[in-house]
Amino acid sequence: MNSQNKTKYRALGLLLLAFIAPVVIAKLVLSLHWYHGGATNHGELISPETSYASLGMTNPMPKEWQLLYLLPAQCDDACRERLYILRQSHTALGPDQARVAPLILVNPDSDLTALSDFDFNTQPASQSLKEWLDQQQLIIVDPLGSLVLRYPQVQGKAAHLSQGKALFADLRKLLKLSRVD
Repeated sequence: MNSQNKTKYRALGLLLLAFIAPVVIAKLVLSLHWYHGGATNHGELISPETSYASLGMTNPMPKEWQLLYLLPAQCDDACRERLYILRQSHTALGPDQARVAPLILVNPDSDLTALSDFDFNTQPASQSLKEWLDQQQLIIVDPLGSLVLRYPQVQGKAAHLSQGKALFADLRKLLKLSRVD
């Protein structure tokens, strides 16, 4: 009789362990930050409250996705590479090109001669947006005017091409998942 009770309790203990152990293990993994959720975006996410309105500027192209770039005062080789990547990423979109507009933000001292080989729309940048875009970075903006993803400046042709592929992949995904046309 005594061994029969032990087997009942052992079975009950194993059953409880089978249901409670995964919960305890999951709690430990999450609380000790051993799990890092997967991210499929290549660019750096921008906080949701960052938009044209919060930066003191009206949306120059409402209802369109935008690829922003602030043209510096001296457009060197890295700047020209970024302009090239911007144009190539837009061209690679194919049928979705109509949904995306590359936009070059300019200052009074921007090097406009760099744009002679490109056909981009230009727009003067507000002071707070200029300060926010202090590094030569590419930005994806959604149709509602929120700044979504940032691609910081990189050096070298290979790094620019890699970043162009990343920008294209992220933009493709955003356009596919977008409910705003």
